[in-house]
Amino acid sequence: MAQTWLDLLFAHWPVPPETLRPLLPDALAVDTYEGMAWIGITPFVTSVRPRGLPTLQRFNELNVRTYTTVDGRPGIWFFSLDAGSAPAVLGARLFYRLPYFRATMAVERDATSVRYRSERDRACWEATYAPTGPPARAVRGTLDHFLTERYCLYTTGFGTILRADIEHPPWPLQAATASIARNTMAPVELPAREPLLHFARRQDVLIWAPTPLSRSRRGRR
Repeated sequence: MAQTWLDLLFAHWPVPPETLRPLLPDALAVDTYEGMAWIGITPFVTSVRPRGLPTLQRFNELNVRTYTTVDGRPGIWFFSLDAGSAPAVLGARLFYRLPYFRATMAVERDATSVRYRSERDRACWEATYAPTGPPARAVRGTLDHFLTERYCLYTTGFGTILRADIEHPPWPLQAATASIARNTMAPVELPAREPLLHFARRQDVLIWAPTPLSRSRRGRR
């Protein structure tokens, strides 16, 4: 499946790894940077198309994630993925075994900023964000690289751990600012500090079908 992600914000908070350990399967290690785990909240707009075909659907999406590793392979673990499209939620739950939820979502743009709103029961996000610097690639070994350059996701299904490989160019990250009006998305209490923010105007992605770990295709790094 090919996707294009637009107007994406990475908002990250550090948390003690022991707070996340009970929320992940035993087979997955909590990945840390200088002793801290990280919770990421990522709103964006998605265009989906079967590989080689025109765009099939466009919808708003917001995911809540942390980072994990298996056999030295760093990846993403999703606590939730909200989408403004019922077919997208159904398809992702069925084919990717991911915890997608239908949410009421809206995105407004002006010349400089993006206003993003998502509501689902008690899980809400409302923020206005914008880039504040030029695009640049994260340097390997830095926190920026640790948080963003992940080329697979992990999930569970059929009684085992599944991995779906992800291919994309390095992120064109921009420094960002955000005014967060509401945020009840995280599965644990977030620290009372400003998040680390990055913005990306566009990213083109290929996502492979999930397979059991022993049979997962190795994506590009």
